[in-house]
Amino acid sequence: MITRFGTNADMVIQPVEENGQTLLLAIDSNGLYLTTQKMVDSRIADTNRYSTSRANTNERLKALGLDPVELASANQHRIQKVTVATQRVNPLKASKRASKGK
Repeated sequence: MITRFGTNADMVIQPVEENGQTLLLAIDSNGLYLTTQKMVDSRIADTNRYSTSRANTNERLKALGLDPVELASANQHRIQKVTVATQRVNPLKASKRASKGK
């Protein structure tokens, strides 16, 4: 299931050990981020996905000996696209409404 704010198992790349804590490396349309197991496939928004600590994810990965650029390019297929359905507008009806002043 595609989620707009949460993290699901399809987004997870690999587990990472940092300071004795196991974190999961995940990817979305904004890039790589680290999250916890309890946030994966939960029905709530993943705060790790939208936090300010995401800004230093590349530096944290480099310190762990991982290449963030290579990981991001190799896992582009994991990025989920969320589309919003919009109502189609008939241009003829729209032009008639505009001419009537509605």
